Amino acid sequence: MEYYDRIKALREDNNLNQTAVARLLGTSQSYYSEYELGKRTLPIHHLKTLCAYYHVSADYILGLPRGMDWPR
Repeated sequence: MEYYDRIKALREDNNLNQTAVARLLGTSQSYYSEYELGKRTLPIHHLKTLCAYYHVSADYILGLPRGMDWPR
């Protein structure tokens, strides 16, 4: 699962539409839609906002650790 799949799942699990999340991020629905489709890279400041809003870590959204030798 990629980060864009996770942000979509988080949005849907919280019964939100793309417009509501876009408003939270200060962007348009069409721009946010491109994050969920993987067509546009999610900026770090938006990642931080989503983490705080959904109460999850950046590692969760990014799918880390993945094949990392650490932490053990």
